[in-house]
Amino acid sequence: MKKVEAIIKGNDFERVKNALKQVGIVPLTAYPVQGRGVQGGVPPYDLLPKIKIELVVKDEDLENVIDVIIMSARSGTPGDGKIFVLPVEDAIRIRTGERGNEALY
Repeated sequence: MKKVEAIIKGNDFERVKNALKQVGIVPLTAYPVQGRGVQGGVPPYDLLPKIKIELVVKDEDLENVIDVIIMSARSGTPGDGKIFVLPVEDAIRIRTGERGNEALY
């Protein structure tokens, strides 16, 4: 299992969410954040509004999820965002006690 954290432009969120849903990835967490990369035209200490999406996926779904996020959030201009991938040791569905991949979706 992998945790995918994507920081994207706020106006791309609905497109990314819908694209993930189209490939069967519905569970996610999203919240507004502020940050900046190295893009020009922004004073060095100003932060820009972004959306952070977090989801845990099965290893076999990882590359597809990354591709979907890139295809639906890429404009080709600075500030499109970043994707981070982290290992996940376990997942537990509280309601049923299911563990691992069975607890994901």
